[in-house]
Parts: sequence; structure tokens; C-alpha cells
Amino acid sequence: MALFPAFAGAPEPGEPPAGSSEGSRKELDWLSNPSFSTEDALLLHQRTTEAAHLTPEKSPPISLDDKTSNRFVWLDDVQAFTAETFRIDKKSDPANWAYKSLYRGDIARYKRRGESCLGIDAKKQCIAWDSPKSERKQLQRRPERYFSKNNVRTLNIDGIPVRNKSSPCDPSAFIPVFQVEAGDPSDTTEVNPLGIYDPSTTEWLQGKGHKGEEHEPGNTQQEFQESEINVNPILMTKVEEHNKKVRENPRDIQAWMEFVSFQDELLRGPSPYASMGEQEVRRKSLKLVLEKKLAILERAIESNPSNVDLKLARLKVCTEFWEPPAVIKEWQKLIFIHPNNPELWKKYLLFCQSQFSTFSVSKINSLYGKCLSTLAAVQDGSMVSHPPLPGTEEAMLAIFIQQCHFLRQAGHSEKAVSLFQALIDFTFFKPDSVKDLPTKGQVEFFEPFWDSGEPRVGEKGARGWRAWMHQQEKGGWIAVDNPDDDEEEEMDEDEEIKDKTLPKWHIWMDIEYSRESRHWLPWRPDKTKNQADEDCEDPERQVLFDDLGPSLIQLSNPDIQHQLVYSFLQFLGVPCISKLFPPNLYIAMDENNIFDNVLSDEKPLTSIDTPLSGFNSIGHMDTMSGRRHHLGHHKDGEEFIQNVFHVLSPLFSGKEKSNLSICWLQYEISKVVQCIQTKKKKKLKAQGRKSKKLAKNLLKAPDNRNNLTLWKLYAYLEWLLGNTDDARKVFDTALCTAGTGGLKSSQLCSLSLLYAQLEAELLQSLEGAVTSRAVHILTKLAESGPYVPYNGQVLSISVLKARKTYEHALQDYLNKTPVSDQDRASNSSQLVNLVGCYTMFQYLTVGIDAAVFVCAQALEKLEAPHPQKCENTAETSSVQHFPAALEAVTLLRANLLRFHMKISVYPLNPLREALTEALKRFPSNQALWRAYIQSQRKSHSASKARRFFDGVTRSTNSLEPWLFAIQAEQMRKKLTESVQRADVGNIYSIIPETGLTNRIISLFEHAIQSENGTHCPLLWRMYLNFLVLYMDAVEYFPEQLQETLDLMTEKELRVRVPMEELDLLLEV
Repeated sequence: MALFPAFAGAPEPGEPPAGSSEGSRKELDWLSNPSFSTEDALLLHQRTTEAAHLTPEKSPPISLDDKTSNRFVWLDDVQAFTAETFRIDKKSDPANWAYKSLYRGDIARYKRRGESCLGIDAKKQCIAWDSPKSERKQLQRRPERYFSKNNVRTLNIDGIPVRNKSSPCDPSAFIPVFQVEAGDPSDTTEVNPLGIYDPSTTEWLQGKGHKGEEHEPGNTQQEFQESEINVNPILMTKVEEHNKKVRENPRDIQAWMEFVSFQDELLRGPSPYASMGEQEVRRKSLKLVLEKKLAILERAIESNPSNVDLKLARLKVCTEFWEPPAVIKEWQKLIFIHPNNPELWKKYLLFCQSQFSTFSVSKINSLYGKCLSTLAAVQDGSMVSHPPLPGTEEAMLAIFIQQCHFLRQAGHSEKAVSLFQALIDFTFFKPDSVKDLPTKGQVEFFEPFWDSGEPRVGEKGARGWRAWMHQQEKGGWIAVDNPDDDEEEEMDEDEEIKDKTLPKWHIWMDIEYSRESRHWLPWRPDKTKNQADEDCEDPERQVLFDDLGPSLIQLSNPDIQHQLVYSFLQFLGVPCISKLFPPNLYIAMDENNIFDNVLSDEKPLTSIDTPLSGFNSIGHMDTMSGRRHHLGHHKDGEEFIQNVFHVLSPLFSGKEKSNLSICWLQYEISKVVQCIQTKKKKKLKAQGRKSKKLAKNLLKAPDNRNNLTLWKLYAYLEWLLGNTDDARKVFDTALCTAGTGGLKSSQLCSLSLLYAQLEAELLQSLEGAVTSRAVHILTKLAESGPYVPYNGQVLSISVLKARKTYEHALQDYLNKTPVSDQDRASNSSQLVNLVGCYTMFQYLTVGIDAAVFVCAQALEKLEAPHPQKCENTAETSSVQHFPAALEAVTLLRANLLRFHMKISVYPLNPLREALTEALKRFPSNQALWRAYIQSQRKSHSASKARRFFDGVTRSTNSLEPWLFAIQAEQMRKKLTESVQRADVGNIYSIIPETGLTNRIISLFEHAIQSENGTHCPLLWRMYLNFLVLYMDAVEYFPEQLQETLDLMTEKELRVRVPMEELDLLLEV
């Protein structure tokens, strides 16, 4: 029967065809279905129609079958369940309205076969059901990001230059585009009827291949690999150049070092030795590069067996993948071969200090003693096998100071103070009878004096080693009575525990701080009370001669002897003119006060930047978050410092003696500044009385009556205390008695400059500044006549004459040629004071632009000309390079711009440009860095500052750029958190920090990898404090107090309050 009504009259398959041929019957056979029954189809249609009319709206699903009756049934109740059984559900799905689409699970899935369109391809005359493998892989491969391995390798490859054919160059540098000759036009009519395709496309449509095999699709991977290999000859050329250098000149140490550094470049780029397929498979290993470096250095050492730099570089490479015992053994071999090299000893000491597994205070201290005793034997000629190298004496003092700071940081402050006491006695009070002996013999004579119990440097009644030996030769010794201060000390010890309700760890830290601040002096038995060594409650406070004897050295150079004195004063917390040695600078830096200078922000013109910032003075070690404000030392400590000044003053004369008085008065001023910053008025008043008394006593001395620097400090002290009228009287008295030196006197210029700056800071604006007291001071200075106190007016003619005088004086000093180093230093100081006075004069009389122009003119003259730019030797000798003066003038200009922005409206860009230019030249100046980060706080964008920090850190080995870059990011993070987390409770945990945390951690990681940052305690303390992993351990992990103390005891770090003693104190 036919399936369609149009063919209802067609005969059945079994019936013969009526009136038709055999061919027409066969054409209609496909419309017939032998299994189709018309009666069954009509019956099924009737039942379906009746069921649709009788089914209610909310009826359950039904199941219909031709064998079942016309009624509603459940699908599960159907007995004869067949494949034709179906279900009808007329209820609409609300999800289709909610989601505007069908559920993906209700849509039938299918897999497409082939990529061709519907129908047969006219060109190929077939249907391609399968896709090529390369296309299938390409469809499944996800697009790669820029940081993927292949893309990074592609970016590291140098591009092939492509040039115009018209330019004269090598033909091989072109990328040729091959043109294919067109074939018979009649063959391309079918695929290119309009003639718009090029020949390559026409051949591809015809299914033909290109004549050049290199352009077939199958060779794509080969082309890519060949493009990568093209860069290998560039690296191979560099490798050949380095090999040629070291082969032709094996004594060139710099060439060997450059060859070693070149291995890092090879690690970043593709290997020149790799095969075509190896670059995809082979993984470059850091260990492989280290082994190549080690092999190169071993070859270099074979050609230069006595070079220490190559051996140090080899040890540095070995440290990366050798075990610590093996590295230490190599260090010991190197030290044994070169015992006379101080720089090698310094690196060895730092390496031993950084090995946690083998570290202990006693081992490191004995190692310092061995180092100094060996160098002392080399210096005095006792070790005949090795001659002393130049600069050995200065290096020995640097190592000695490094040892003292190591003991201070480890908590053994008594040993550090004893070392300074012994070396000062050993240097300045040495008897004449032992001066010709070697160092070891002098130490043997010094030991009886040290163990005799006689007063030492800093103790009352101290007379020195020479007087003691002279008295011993005569017979007898005069005992010195010490005052009885034990009652006050016992009272202080009773008050150590102020609040027993605090946690145990908090009480322990308070007692530890208290004892460290009071007990940093070595304990000595009091003979007046019949005390013995056994009466000391803390044996660690006693210092034996065996702990310091090996560290005693001979210092014969007067400048180095003075450096010893200033280093001791700095160690005690006294600000000094001289700074620490550069190698000791970052090793001893352990306090984050380099970022704080409140007085500098309030008074940028007159703030005194002490060179002691970044170092904890003895007895004042504190946690990073504690920041307890210490006003000087305890009573015993203050008396000790006074006795040190009294003992050292007779040893010097002239300028050095006045420098000691200046240091003493600066120490008193620093305590006044601390009182001002902490806003403690009662202590400020008491400290002010003591400081003024000392200043008057110093000025009464015959040698100091005409010392204008002491007069300046005394007047500044009165100004800080708020006694403006008294300070002006002191300034006027000093200027009247100074004479008529004028601009030729460095001290007079410095005194007038400070006086004028203090007066300028009282001005609210520049209106009327021409007739101010500051202009009067600077005008009288230029007149070079007797000073007349200010009477309220300044003549215009005097201002004009003074400006002309300043201009000529500045030109004369810039063109002056110093003869010796001493003249250079004095001219440098005078030039800074002169530029400061002229700049301040122009600022008050003309404006900020004129003042900045004066500084720029001076800086232009002071800058050293580039050797390639200056061919005239006469011009080079006339323009002098004063690095100290250049830095001081730069700081002067920055402070003046900061002050002007404070009192008037002025753009920030000139200050930024001045600071960035100055910091590029002087990256270790902390005052400039503080001013820079303060100026950047006003900017909402940190990108420019970050680029500047990144550029400076790459161009210098100084650690200050890293420290202040970290501080700037932490200040920005703190500001962001204060804004985001204000009054929102605990919601801050979901607020992003814009990547600041990761950036700060990255800065820390890069900083500690630098040579200076690895051994800087301040950097490590800041890093650990930021990570909240360890902050002096006890404060962050109070529940692990006992474990922390056990670790400190194991490493022999000083613990002044054992837990057993704390338990006894809490029970009382």
C-alpha cells in the first residue's frame, strides 16, 4: 500500500501493474511498504483522537498501545511494554520561560562527521567524512597565553631584520616571496572564473602542490625550528669571542669574570649547542649553568693561582649546590693560603655568621680573635711568610668594630664594651717600654693590668695602663674610692615587675629590656665592699681576658686612632662627625629609625641629620613594633660616657679636642630632641638644665671660648628649648666676638647660616622678608665688618652690595684649586656654607627661583666632567670635584624647596626632579630618601616612583634604595588599608590589596639576594616583621616562650632573665 495519498491508486506489491510498463512500476516501488496496513493506521488515528478529547487537563501521563483498551493507564501498569510505547505531557515547562532556552540535557547530542558543506564538492566530487589530523589537533588546542613556554621562547629569540630591496644590504637578509608562473588559463576557469585569485591560491584550489618544497604545509615545523636556530650563531659568536679573550690573555681577570657572567645570558636564551629538535625537549637546568661556571673558574684559577677574586667567585658558586661542611673546608683552605688578605677574612667571617647549623656566639667570637691576631702578626712582621697588604691596619680596625657590633646584637654588650676599653687603653696608654715589642708580647704585658682590678677607661679614677706600670715600678698603687650607689640599684631591681597581672611573656620582655638598659657595663667586684668574683649574680656580666686578648691590635696611624675613638662614641650612642666604615655600615644596621625624623618634617631647614640613624646604641635593643623611646642611658651609663670624655680629652689637642667637645654637646642636644619628639615636658625641662650647664662649662674652657661651632650649638640648644630671646642673644654675642672674617671664615658662615635659617622658619610667608632679621644677618656677613644687632630695618643699598659680594665670592671659590687633601676638605666645607648663605639670601630677597638658580649654578661647577667630553686638561684641573660639597649642596636645595612648599603654594614637580637627580648621584643619602618618599605620598599614582626605585636599585650596590622602596610600599599599603577598612569591621578580609603584599614580598626577596642585604639585620627584621613569622619570637609566639629561650641558649645568644628566675620573682 502506498504511504502517501497521492499514490493511493498505485497497485499493491503483489498485484500486476495495470496499464503500465515494467520500468514505471520499478520507479514507484520505493513508495510502497509491504508491512504498512491501512486498517491499523486508521484505527490508531481514531484511538488517539478520542483519547485527546477525553483526557483531563491535570491528568497523569498515559501510555497507549494498539493492544490496550481506550482508557487512561499508568505507564508502569502497561503489561505489554514495547518500544512503541510513548508518553504525552501537555504541561508546559516554566524553566523554558526563566532561562529562555531548553535544558542542555534535553537536547540530543551528535557528533559531526567531516568539515564539508551539505552536498557533494564540485571540485572533488566526493564527501570527506574525516578531517585531517593536524586540523583536529588544532581545533582541540586552546590558545596559548603570553607566558607559556613556547611564547616565552619566541620572545627571547632575536628577530630577523627585514629591509627594503632598494637598500644596499646582503641578499640573504631578505625574506623572499616566491611567485609561481601561471599555467594554461583554460585550466583555471573552473576554480577561478572571475580571475581574482593569485596563482598560489589557484593551484591550491586545483589541488596542486607548490614547486618549492620548503613551502609545503608538512614543513611548517621545520621552518619554525630553522627560524629558532638562526639565532644560535649570534650566541655562538659571543662564546667564541669570550673563549678567544681568555685563550689569548689568560691573565685578564676581568675577561674571566665576564665569561662567567655570560653564562647567565646563555641560560635566558636558546642554547647554541642544541640540535634542531633538542630545544623543544631539553630543559635548561640551573645546576648545569653552575657547573659550567665552576669549570670556567677552575680553568681561570689554573692560569692565575694567586688571584683571590677568582677563588672567591668559585666559592660563591660552590655555595649554591655544595653542602655547608664542604664549603667551610674550602674556606679554611683559602684562608690558610692567604692569611694576610683582610678582605678575604671579612667575607669568611660573614659566611660563618650566616651558617645556622654551625653558628654559636663563642665560635664566631673566637674566629674574630683568630682573624685579628693573624693580621696583627702579619702587620708587625711576626709572620715572615706573608707580607702585609696595603690598608691592613685600617681593615683590622674595621673587623674589630664589626666584632663589637656582632657581640652587641647577640646580647653580649659587656664583652663589646670591654673590647673597646681594652683597645683604647692598649692604643693610647701604652708604656714606652713595650712599644718595640710585637703585638703578642705587648698583649702578654697588658694582661696583668687588665686582671689587676684597676679602673679602666670610662670608670672613675681611670689613669691608664702607662700610669699603672709606672706606679708598679715605683711600688704601690693609690686606691680610688667609688661612691655607694647600690641602694638605688637595688630599688630599681625591686621595681622590675610592675604589674603581675600581665602575661608571663610580657613580664619576661619587660624585665629583659630593663636589665639590658642597666646592665650593659661589665661587672667589676667592689673592693671597698670586699666583693669577689663569686658575688656576681650573672656570670655573663664578667668579662675574662681570654675573651678579648686575641682581638687586641696595634694602631699607629693617628687618623685611624681617632676613628677608633669616634667609633666607640657612636657605639655608646653619641652622634659623631665621623661615620662608620662602609663595610661595617649595613652589618651593624639593625634599627628602623632611618625612616623617622619628625623634626626634619616640621623644620626642614634646620634639622640636623645625625649619622647614627639605623643603629641601636648599646643597651637600647628593641623589637620592631615596640619602639620604646629612650632618653639617654641609665645613671651608670651616663656617668660612664662622661668619664670617657674626661679621659679622652687630655689625649687630643687643637681641632680634635674641640671635635670631642662638639660630639659631647651634640649628644646632649640629641636627648633634648628626643624629649621634644616624645612630648615629655617635665623631662624636657630637666634635660634642658643639664644640657645648658654642660654647654656653659665647655665654653668656659680656654680652648673653646672662641669656638664658633660650640657657640652655634649652644644657641641652637636654647632655640630648641623655646628660649628664642636667649638664643638670639647668644647668636648676637657670638657674631660680635667673631671678628671681621666675613665670607672667608667657614665657622662664621655656618653660624650666620643657622641663625638666618632659624629666623626664616618663623616667617609665615615671603611678604616683608626683605626687611627681616634673617636678611640683616646675611647682609652683615657679606659686609665683612663688625656685626651690629638687628634694629628693625635693612637698607636697600646694603642688599644690593651684599648680592654682588656673594656672587664674586662664589665664583672665586669655584675656581680655586686646592693643593692638598686638607685644603680640599676645608674648601669643601667653606663652599657649602657660602652657597647656603647666598641661596638663603636670594630666597628672602628675590624668590625661590633665584635661590634654586644659585644651587644649580654651584652644582654645575662642582660636577665632575666626563672624561670623554672634556678633552682640555687645563679645564679639567680648574673644575674641582668635591663629592661631599656636591652632596651637601644637593641636600640644601631639596630642603629649601620643601620649606617653600610648606609656607606657600608651589608645584611639586621641581622638588621631585631635584630629588630624583640627587638620588641618582647619591643613592645612600638617607635624608634625601626620606624627603623623596614624603613627597611621593602626595601622589595617587605609584608607577613613576616604582620605575625610579627600580632604576636606582639596578645601578647601585647601596642598600638604602631597597629599604626605602620597601618603606614606600608599606606606607602605601597602610594608607590603602586605612581607607578600605574604616568602620567596616571584619569585612576587610574580602577587600583586595591591589597586589601590594606580593610586591612588597618581591622587593624583600630581591633585597636579601644582594651582597649587602644578605648580612643586614635591619632588612631581615623588617622582612620577618612583615611576614608575621617572627618578631623577636617572643612577642609573636608567647606560647612558645620556652622553646625560643632554649634556641637562644643553644646558639649562646644572651638571655638575662632565665625562666626559673622569673618563676621565683612571680612567686614573691
